[in-house]
Amino acid sequence: MNFGVIGYGYWGPNIVRNLVSLEGSQVCAIAEISPAARVRAQKAYPGIKVTANAFEVITSPEIDAIAVISPVWTHYELAKAALENGKHVFVEKPFTSTAAQGEELVNLALQKNLTIMVDHTFLFTGAVKRIAGLIEEGALGNLYYYDSTRVNLGLFQHDINVLWDLAPHDLSIMDYLIKANPEAIVATGEGHLNGHEDVAFMTLYFPQKVIAHINVNWLSPVKVRTTLIGGEKRMLVWNDLEADEKVKLYDKGVQITSREGVYDLLVSYRSGDMWAPQLEQVEALREELSYFVSCVSSGQTPHNDGQAGLRVVRMLEAATNSLNKRGALVYL
Repeated sequence: MNFGVIGYGYWGPNIVRNLVSLEGSQVCAIAEISPAARVRAQKAYPGIKVTANAFEVITSPEIDAIAVISPVWTHYELAKAALENGKHVFVEKPFTSTAAQGEELVNLALQKNLTIMVDHTFLFTGAVKRIAGLIEEGALGNLYYYDSTRVNLGLFQHDINVLWDLAPHDLSIMDYLIKANPEAIVATGEGHLNGHEDVAFMTLYFPQKVIAHINVNWLSPVKVRTTLIGGEKRMLVWNDLEADEKVKLYDKGVQITSREGVYDLLVSYRSGDMWAPQLEQVEALREELSYFVSCVSSGQTPHNDGQAGLRVVRMLEAATNSLNKRGALVYL
């Protein structure tokens, strides 16, 4: 499969490196507006055409798929042009700037019988795949809550706030694991430095009393990547910064019973063993790009398709709406 890559800034080099080494794919062209980044790309890959003109890549008849690795405000225009030119599309998260744009791209891909995949890289990590398996086999029982913290000092973005920058990771993971749409969202936050919120908190209410909370922050003195998932039977901690034992499953829980004629509830706590399952050691991005090539070749719909990207954008839009109303409840 012949790829054109648009964007060779922060994430683009990782995309190109993986596509170049992947069996069944090759990169024919890279488009990048920054002269310095173009020099870097040409030096790293002297055999690949490097240009400043994205539309030269999009309209090239030798290219089958376009990887859009550019700022979110450019995604819609570039992905739409790629689809209109008969190209499959791999697009960096978040999918689009608005849900309306996402819907249009999903419908266009459907009409043209083309594949859209949104770069939700974490879904391909050994940790998330193992957690999904544990939830599916009922190891946690009915889910109670999903609580994620993704904080560090920087990298400040100039076109989007911290929610649109960091929360798509957590929202895509949550969407993949919970497999239900939230009914309502509350978001609060504040901007201190560049006019965009750099600290934000998001709460999502799901059916069956499942609640999710996401804390994202560019102003933290420490880097934290921790997710807690609580279930009826067991509880799980995923610390992505751990070298070993990233996922720990705790046989801990609470049972409540009531005695007839007694108003007090009887609460019993269960505290059992901790188990750290073995995780598959993979480079998630390589797995994801290989999956994209496989889906396009076979006609299979990816689980992180345009619809999955659209669900994340809808949640971000609702969160932004709530944020602007200083934490008002917004229904989806």
